[in-house]
Amino acid sequence: MTKVLRILNRFNVGGPIFNASYLTKYMPSQYESKLIGGINDESEANSLYVPESLGLEPIQLANMKRKVGLLDDRKAYLDIKKIIKEFKPDIVHTHASKAGAIGRFAASNCKVPIIIHTFHGNVFDGYFSPAKTKIFKSIERYLAEKSTAIVCISNGQKEQICNEHQICPPEKVHVIPLGLDLDRFSENEEFKRYAYRTKFEIAEDTIAIGIIGRLVPVKNHSLFIQAISYVKNHTQKKVQAFIIGDGEERRSIEDLCRIMGLKYSKRPNPKADVIFTSWILDVEEPIAGLDLVCLTSINEGTPVSLIEAQAGGRAVVATKAGSTEEVVKHNETGLICDVFQDNQFYLNLLELIDNDELRKKFEKNGKAHVQKNYSIKRLVDDTDRLYQSLLDSTK
Repeated sequence: MTKVLRILNRFNVGGPIFNASYLTKYMPSQYESKLIGGINDESEANSLYVPESLGLEPIQLANMKRKVGLLDDRKAYLDIKKIIKEFKPDIVHTHASKAGAIGRFAASNCKVPIIIHTFHGNVFDGYFSPAKTKIFKSIERYLAEKSTAIVCISNGQKEQICNEHQICPPEKVHVIPLGLDLDRFSENEEFKRYAYRTKFEIAEDTIAIGIIGRLVPVKNHSLFIQAISYVKNHTQKKVQAFIIGDGEERRSIEDLCRIMGLKYSKRPNPKADVIFTSWILDVEEPIAGLDLVCLTSINEGTPVSLIEAQAGGRAVVATKAGSTEEVVKHNETGLICDVFQDNQFYLNLLELIDNDELRKKFEKNGKAHVQKNYSIKRLVDDTDRLYQSLLDSTK
C-alpha cells in the first residue's frame, strides 16, 4: 500500500479543491490517501461540501490561512510535520502556493521519499509588488530543488514556470490537466435552465451573460462591467449580466456599475443590468440558465468556470490568462483575446450576442472538447502513471 498525503491551500471554491478531492477519492486501490488543507477567508465560500460529498473526511488546519503570517504559518508547518510523522506517507503531494511552500518544507524536513507539487496558478503575475514577487520566485526555486516532481496543469503554464519565470528545468515538470465531473452538466439541462431563469425572472428573449468566480483584483471584473456597458449600447438585443461569486472587490464593482450608468441589484430584477447573485455552489443550474460565460482574468491557472461552462453547452468569451488558450479553442468553442486588449474583448462579446448561429456552433464544439480533455478518468490515469514512475525510480 502506497500512502499519499495531499495538501491544499484551503477549502475554498476553485480548481484545486476538485482536483485534490477527485484524486483522493478515485486513485486506484493500492493508494491510501489523506486530504488536509487550510481554512477559507470569510469572503470565500467554504467548499468542504466537495470532498464530503465524495465520502471523504478531510482535516482542516486552523493555522493555515490565505494571508502570509509568520506565527500562523509556523504553526501550520508544525501541524503538517506532526501529521507526516503519524501518517508516514510515501508521497506528499501539495496543491497551490501556500500548501506548496509549507507542505514541501515539512515533507523535506521529514525526509518523505517523494515530494510532488502542482501549480494550479502562480503568484508571479498580478498579485504582489516586483520586490515581493522576486522573493517568492526565489522561494519557489528553492522548493523546486526539494521536489521530486512538479506538475503543471497546462502546457502554457509549463512554459511560464520553466522559461518565463525559470523556477525549475523542464525535465522536472509533468503536464497533467485538470479533471472534473462533467456529466452532471448534461443532466436535466432544460429543467435547470427553466429553474434558473424563472428564479431570476429572465425573459426568454434576454441574453443572460455570466461571470463565475471570486471577486478579487486578479479576476479583473472591471473589464466585465465595462464590456456589459459597451454591448448594451451596441446591440438591439436585451442583455442582462450575472456576477456569480463574492469577495473583497464587491463594493468597488458596484461603484463601477454606478459610474458606468448600469443598474444593479442583489436580488432578481428584470429591470437591472447587472445582478449580483453571490455564491451559487451548484453551478450547473446557472450555467444552464445563462447564454454566455465570460472570464476577464489577468492571471489564471486552468479556468474551471470555462471548462464547466463548455460542459454545460455554453459558448465563452475570455482573456488569454494562464491556460485559457488550451481550455477554449478560439473560433471553435469561444472567442479569446490578449489580457488588457479591452476593445477586442468588447467586440468578441458583442459578436456572440448578435450571432446566434456562431454561438450555437461554439456550444456544440465546446461540449465535445472538454469531455475529451478534462474528465476525472484522464486525471486519475495521468496521476497514477506519474506516481508509479516516481515510485519505480526510488526502488
